[in-house]
Amino acid sequence: MQALFTRPCFMTRILFAFLWLFHWLPLPVQAGIGWLLGHLLYVAVIPRRRVIRTNLRLCFPELSEAERRRLALRIAVAVTRSILERGIVWWAPEARIRRLAELRGFEKVRKLHEEGVPIIFLVPHFSNLDVGNRIALELDCVSVYSAQRDKVVEEMLLKGRMRFGKQTLWSRQEGIRSAVQAIKAGKPFYYLPDMDFGLRDSIFVPFFGVDAATIPGLSRIARLSNAVVVPFIMRTKPWGQGYTCEFGDVWEDFPTKDVVADTIRMNAFLEHEIRKTPEQYYWVHKRFKTRPAGVAKVY
Repeated sequence: MQALFTRPCFMTRILFAFLWLFHWLPLPVQAGIGWLLGHLLYVAVIPRRRVIRTNLRLCFPELSEAERRRLALRIAVAVTRSILERGIVWWAPEARIRRLAELRGFEKVRKLHEEGVPIIFLVPHFSNLDVGNRIALELDCVSVYSAQRDKVVEEMLLKGRMRFGKQTLWSRQEGIRSAVQAIKAGKPFYYLPDMDFGLRDSIFVPFFGVDAATIPGLSRIARLSNAVVVPFIMRTKPWGQGYTCEFGDVWEDFPTKDVVADTIRMNAFLEHEIRKTPEQYYWVHKRFKTRPAGVAKVY
């Protein structure tokens, strides 16, 4: 019995039970608690604080040290809030999700889908990423997820992201062939390409002026599936007012025959969007963990 209570999976289930209870609170109350807890975690969780501040030092050299510290604190708050508020997407009634997550620009996407145009949604890793599940109330999509060490976490993530409609999720380890087939069969592809997945299949292109190992999959999948690229950006409104989930315009002249140029364009677009709300990007990730040959590690 004692061993049971020391297992990580048990503690994970306790955490999810807390998130389930937490999701019943009004969003402004959740935001306030997230603000307070985010400040506490920023002080307590030293390794992740260092990752955030290293990323900011590399990506925002124009900011002073004091400005980067203040931004790092706002990032910690945004990440904490995103974890606490995830229960809304996982368990709240559809009516509440529709009310809190405003969907902008969907009519042009609906028109493309009804016309049978293959679509790839380009989705940056903003901290409130799961709010993007709002699209599942309107369309059945296919996406790729990263396998989790804690299988309880993985099970909950899959259930939460497949809660509405007939969503399809594949492990990243399965490759892109199944995704291409699903796109050709009429399902939009919900694609998140801005993480460091190591050297395999990656190329080094600038991200905020720093060479970053980047998967060039957006260009390749678009070419293989003859799909158009539509940006899909989630942002959190101030102080518990809800979220926006906004579709951008279809990218023109994409893909080209130059995969490297296409990937540079993708990273430049991501940088442009991140600069609008830098505190909401997922800077706790070690984006520059993989370095080119001969370049020193940064973490």
